[in-house]
Amino acid sequence: MKTITNKKLLSVSLIVLILSSCGADNKKSQETTFYKKEAVNQKKLELSIEASGIIEAISSVEIKSKASGEILLLGAEVGDLVKKGSILGQIDQRTPKNILDQAKSDLEASRVRLENAKSQYDRGKELHSNGSISDKDYEDIQESYAQAKSSVVRTEVSYENAKIALDDTIVRSPVQGTIISRPVEVGQVISSPTSAVGGGTILMTMADLSKVRVRALVDEIDVGKVSIGQIVSIKVVAYRDKEFFGTVSKIEPLAKVEQNVTTFPVLIDIDNNENLLLLGMNTDVVIEVLNKSVSLSTPTMSLRTRKDIYSAASILNIPKQAIDIFLSEKVDGENFNKFIVIKDSKKGPELTWVKIGASDLSYVEVLTGLTQKDTVFILPSKSLFDYQQRFKERVSASFSFG
Repeated sequence: MKTITNKKLLSVSLIVLILSSCGADNKKSQETTFYKKEAVNQKKLELSIEASGIIEAISSVEIKSKASGEILLLGAEVGDLVKKGSILGQIDQRTPKNILDQAKSDLEASRVRLENAKSQYDRGKELHSNGSISDKDYEDIQESYAQAKSSVVRTEVSYENAKIALDDTIVRSPVQGTIISRPVEVGQVISSPTSAVGGGTILMTMADLSKVRVRALVDEIDVGKVSIGQIVSIKVVAYRDKEFFGTVSKIEPLAKVEQNVTTFPVLIDIDNNENLLLLGMNTDVVIEVLNKSVSLSTPTMSLRTRKDIYSAASILNIPKQAIDIFLSEKVDGENFNKFIVIKDSKKGPELTWVKIGASDLSYVEVLTGLTQKDTVFILPSKSLFDYQQRFKERVSASFSFG
């Protein structure tokens, strides 16, 4: 599979091809051609982007106790896989238990007072109906009865809250996952999120490691080629002979700039059912941005624009007038998806407009303008051609005698 560096390799190869003729003798130098030809044919276009990254959890949960106090028990250590509902810790229960006992006693007392107030209310209602007590006395009895009912409601709430507070001293796992950190120890006194300004003490952090994520930093030049859903190959130092695969799940919009290099974080999700990938591992990733079989292709270096067609065509002795006529009409899509290609024909080199599609930087897909019967010219730039000519002349002069 080609990577982004293939274009440079092809350019170097072409230069070597051209300059290699310089060591030939004078007779061969007269016959040397400064181009090569290649047939238009089917090809599989492949392109990938290389980057580095770090493995991280897709999601993690901080475990805190709703109760404050001394830690009496910690039920898991770093690396343990725990199920949802498992006991992870226990906080000193003495104070919450005392509060619960007091709340229970207050509730029982308020219920007794309510019974007495209810009896007084029933008796007062009867006395008031036959005129034995005044309206004021009856209103006082009604008020006392209402206060007794309200007291029962308050004490019931206090009792329920006390039971919850006691239950909160037992810390249970909210999800299934692996403990990835445990910054506390048994005997340590912690604060609850409700009592501490900082949000309470973190007992543990856990994450689901059956699926992890690579945060890869992709150069800004290449990030435009990345899209969600692309297949990614991942390798880590710990398993050099094993290849992992993931998919691009997100491209973060905020760039990172370090030492004048701008990159964008690309998130890649990976199944980790074997639990081989550990958090913090360094990775090398290869993002497959193109994998397409095309029926027609031509070398990228066969493409020309209005600016360089004259210099390229001069190597093939194409008359300037013929080029002027060819370029007299404006073509939609120039330098975007339409370029000039010089193809071989029975009449000699011929200019044609070609519409292109996908590209792996070495070859491009041909949509219109060429057929499988065509052969195209790959030529150096005019400046490279002139340099090669001068170089040949210097070499010839250096080895001439007499």
